[in-house]
Amino acid sequence: MFIIPAASLITIMSFWPMVRAFLLSLQTGRGSRMSYAEPLWMNYRRLLGDDTFIMTLKTTFIYLIIEVPIMLGLALILAVLLNNPNLRFKGLYRTAIFLPCAVSLVSYSLVFRTLFANEGFVNDMLLGLGIIDSPVNWLGQPGTARAVIIIGLIWRWTGYNMVFYLAGLQNIDPATIEAARIDGANAWQTFWHVTVPQLKPMILLTAIMSTNGTLQLFDESWNLTRGGPAYTSMSMSHYLYELSFLKSPNFGYASALSYVILVLVAVLALIQMKVGDKRDA
Repeated sequence: MFIIPAASLITIMSFWPMVRAFLLSLQTGRGSRMSYAEPLWMNYRRLLGDDTFIMTLKTTFIYLIIEVPIMLGLALILAVLLNNPNLRFKGLYRTAIFLPCAVSLVSYSLVFRTLFANEGFVNDMLLGLGIIDSPVNWLGQPGTARAVIIIGLIWRWTGYNMVFYLAGLQNIDPATIEAARIDGANAWQTFWHVTVPQLKPMILLTAIMSTNGTLQLFDESWNLTRGGPAYTSMSMSHYLYELSFLKSPNFGYASALSYVILVLVAVLALIQMKVGDKRDA
């Protein structure tokens, strides 16, 4: 009886919309004039021939392949450095690194747009150092626009993942580290063969969360580049938003795209769990 209210809310607010979205993905039409497509999978078949969708899919995976490993690697390195019991001002450093993920998405996007503007700080600094001869149009070229989004993601979420690794490091038995040192292991060997294996559950958790978050990336694509130039920096979720609420809204087609994103998230999470979980059955 105590569970019924919460279960009812979850069913009404989460599971029913999921079922309704799937039914909607099998329909076509505009506004309230929706009807089931012929064949039912027409919207999914249409996605395969949608050049914009294919581009956003490739772009999202570029973000995933580049940003997630760099971000998690930096987070792990920073966590190890800040877990040193002899380090002074640890609290200050941890707060400073974690702080970006507490900043408003819109605020930090505006700051990044200003930094990477044609006459922004980044171009001024590179010109002053003699690295470039003329200002770079960071947000107006496909490669650099994607790079700015990747830099923004790394800056914002590295500290967030670092906190998870810090929690994992503080739960590692110091006796295992001391035993490795007594056996003659150097710092790298101790880290790789003793620390990392004990952090595997936390690494798996952050990898799954980061993968899921990147596949559903919206804010940076919308606020930093508006998906430009010519959709080359647009994420799948950004394209989903445009299909749903901008231009000529098509809720059936957008729902099909949302289920493609769901399947990608589920499949990648399952692969990561199978690869990362080496416990005996």
